[in-house]
Amino acid sequence: MSIKYGMILAAGLGERMQPLTFKTPKPLIEINNSTLLERAINLLISYGVQEICINVHYLPDQIQSFVNKKKFQVKITFSNEEDLLLDTGGGVLKATQNFGENPFFVMNPDTVWSKEYLGELKSLEIIYLKNKKPTLLLVNKKLSIDHSFKGDFNLNNEKITKGNENQFIFTGLQIINRDILINEKSKVFSMNKVWNKLIKDKNLHGLESNQKFYHLNTFEMYKKILNLNIID
Repeated sequence: MSIKYGMILAAGLGERMQPLTFKTPKPLIEINNSTLLERAINLLISYGVQEICINVHYLPDQIQSFVNKKKFQVKITFSNEEDLLLDTGGGVLKATQNFGENPFFVMNPDTVWSKEYLGELKSLEIIYLKNKKPTLLLVNKKLSIDHSFKGDFNLNNEKITKGNENQFIFTGLQIINRDILINEKSKVFSMNKVWNKLIKDKNLHGLESNQKFYHLNTFEMYKKILNLNIID
């Protein structure tokens, strides 16, 4: 089996990236002449994903116009959150209504994705299919160029936990299905709420990434990454 569906979270306001995001949505910021959104889409296409849904909220017309002009060789639809920003969990639930019971990738384009991650997508899928449980791609915070990260999780034998000290950062890539979301009563909710329940029930799995972690969360980090002259 190969996962054929993907969802990309592109509805954020990008306030910490100002002034870049005053007139440009964060997913359309470029690194090495490729937008963050384009990098996420191309990684999913390279893996074999056939249908992608992108949620939009801030400057949605720019994102939709960019995607339409690119003519990506994959079916792409949009989930509009202009009237109400649904947070990460609510956004995923709304955007994946047409995915049925199929598992799907969820990607955050804040990470500078490249084809170097292809092997890890495959390994992530293998773990997901083996355990039939939500599976996250994590990276040791030592591999992050941003040393301000305190860590989100711990990882031991593919099981994710949380403690007072957490050694791993969530990369922004996961495989889930809608079963873990559909019972949520709130329309607006974070994936963190879902993950915390899964961790409590020992049902959240993970894979450790070996890639250097480049993540755009502030304007200062954007400038730092540009100065590194990343070669894809």
